Amino acid sequence: MPNRLFQGIINQMREAIDRTIGVVDETGTVIACSDLGVIGEVRKGVITAGVFSGTQTCVDNSTYTTFDVLIRPEYAVFVDGVDEISRRYSQIIAVALDQIKQNNDEKFDRSNFVKNVILDNILPGDIYIKARELHFNNDATRVVFLIRATQETEISVFDIIQNFFPDKTKDFVINVNESDIALVKEVRPNVESKDLEKLARSINDTLLSEFYFNAVIGIGTCVTGVKELAHSFKEAQVALEVGKVFDTEKTIISYENLGIARLIYQLPTTLCEMFLKEVFKRGSIESLDQETLFTIQKFFENNLNVSETSRKLFVHRNTLVYRLEKIKKLTGLDLREFDDAIVFKVALMVNKYLASSPIKY
Repeated sequence: MPNRLFQGIINQMREAIDRTIGVVDETGTVIACSDLGVIGEVRKGVITAGVFSGTQTCVDNSTYTTFDVLIRPEYAVFVDGVDEISRRYSQIIAVALDQIKQNNDEKFDRSNFVKNVILDNILPGDIYIKARELHFNNDATRVVFLIRATQETEISVFDIIQNFFPDKTKDFVINVNESDIALVKEVRPNVESKDLEKLARSINDTLLSEFYFNAVIGIGTCVTGVKELAHSFKEAQVALEVGKVFDTEKTIISYENLGIARLIYQLPTTLCEMFLKEVFKRGSIESLDQETLFTIQKFFENNLNVSETSRKLFVHRNTLVYRLEKIKKLTGLDLREFDDAIVFKVALMVNKYLASSPIKY
């Protein structure tokens, strides 16, 4: 990474400085240079003259100035010539590259820090210590978006998401695994859920329209404090897993809007099976054919309104009433009664959960 970083800066300085300039590492190897043909060359004089033992040294008609000093210098700038101008150029470039490298290291340290926090790879007691070291804003409100690829692609989704959010001091893009990318986004306090969903939809639409790439996005809740980021990340994970079971058509799933699906997903499967047996004492839910299940779905979608449901189904009102009576006879539940409708709705969701083959408890 430093090689590319240094070369990029050297390229920008090349036009302003009328001498060959570059950077060597502690082995004397040229890792960046305004003369590209010199890159990779090993300058033995750097080691024998003890360039890395001091701050500025002249050797082999070049002036060297060390930088990136932690315990001992790791890099040195060189400028052709041993006159006063070469010495000043060398000092100025060393200061510039040192500051740029520090900023770059801090950026990546912050990203790694955030990744360790959301993945629980750092001890709770160390979180605030590290946050202070990195000058990480602990009072900001943040939320985690988990972007999951639903198809294989040759494009780098990680790079695309990073380009969407260029402010590396506030927003962090984390590669979680082969299919998941976490976006830790700083937001204003009291931001509304609909605004977060709007942002997620914008990301999804851009991925699809510009890169023909399909993804689903889970949204955690907004949290304050770096330690709480792990909770928002886990919530985004749960949102995707629950959505995979109960909202297969949705591409944006917010943890706050999961409702009762979230509770069902966390229930032991043995308890779910007992519940279904108790609800359907007269017969199994599997005894209901697809037409009947479709009728039930439309009835729920139209808020248990018989007239509106019959209109949407293009059937006579009496036909719908007959179907509802049939359901009552099979299950013992009258969907026109609110309490029975609630029980039946939950039972359908529990059955869908069990059909998704969750881990047995």
